[in-house]
Amino acid sequence: MNDRINLIFILFLIISLPLKAQIPVILDADLDSDVDDVGALAMLHTLEDNQKVKLLGVVVTSDDQDAAACAAAINTFYNRPEVPVGVEKGIALRSFSKYTKSLATSFPHPLKEGKEPEDATQLYRKLLVNSPDNSVIIISIGHLTNVRNLLESKPDHISPLNGKELIQKKVKLWSCMGGQFPSGKEANFYRPDPESTLIAVKNWPGEVIFSGWEIGNEIITGGDFLKHALSADHPVSLAYKLFNGYAGRQSWDQTSILYAISDKKYWELSPKGQVLVNKDGSNSWKEDPNGLHRYLIKHLPPAEIAKIIDSLMIGIYRPGF
Repeated sequence: MNDRINLIFILFLIISLPLKAQIPVILDADLDSDVDDVGALAMLHTLEDNQKVKLLGVVVTSDDQDAAACAAAINTFYNRPEVPVGVEKGIALRSFSKYTKSLATSFPHPLKEGKEPEDATQLYRKLLVNSPDNSVIIISIGHLTNVRNLLESKPDHISPLNGKELIQKKVKLWSCMGGQFPSGKEANFYRPDPESTLIAVKNWPGEVIFSGWEIGNEIITGGDFLKHALSADHPVSLAYKLFNGYAGRQSWDQTSILYAISDKKYWELSPKGQVLVNKDGSNSWKEDPNGLHRYLIKHLPPAEIAKIIDSLMIGIYRPGF
């Protein structure tokens, strides 16, 4: 009898424990020239399936004409067609990606049915306004045009705060895949909009953690493991097949997801400092105990990290990853 009472009491305590809140995330991605953006978005859906994150929206920073529809197709495949997609309005679009058109046309999604993607700056502002203070993690895995546009946005019907004030109030962390450390020149920083990189990095009012080119370059995912784990009609499988036939690809973008969301220490962090961006998009590092910037430093073996990323990309989640 006493054992039964104790068991009931223990179950009551477990049920009474507060659930850990899902981390609200906005993904800013350049779904176009590389395929690691697809892997990163798939990771977020796996994490939301397991109540780790809440994907508030996807901001597409790209001039590929099918990039927004590709993002919407992936969201819909994971049963989240309501996740809004934002794009920079008024720019010339072209077709150059190896996979976006195929995903956009092969899978159902709201944009296929005539719905238009939202204006990126307005979407950013709306998502932040509707979030608790100091809660949102922005993860950028492309160039920084829309991050700059958010930062420079003016008060409007969405909020009386300007972009910088809104970021200070609502954003907990900016996890940025970009740069090369301690110095170098990396594509997200210099192509195609180095001016926005300079402005965004210099003026961001909160904490930023940078995952440089050197971090993801040694982490190879999307090869045979993914090929055999997913069906051929899965959008992530199709993207990696079209990109390079499952030859494996560096995991630059996925590292910013993993750092921002994981409870495990996969990398060391640099001392505090400041990332200095030049006009051509190259960068250097200045240590400063009062700085708001830090960058990832290699800690665990890349092959070990690749297994975690590959697993999350195909839908496998292990608590405490």
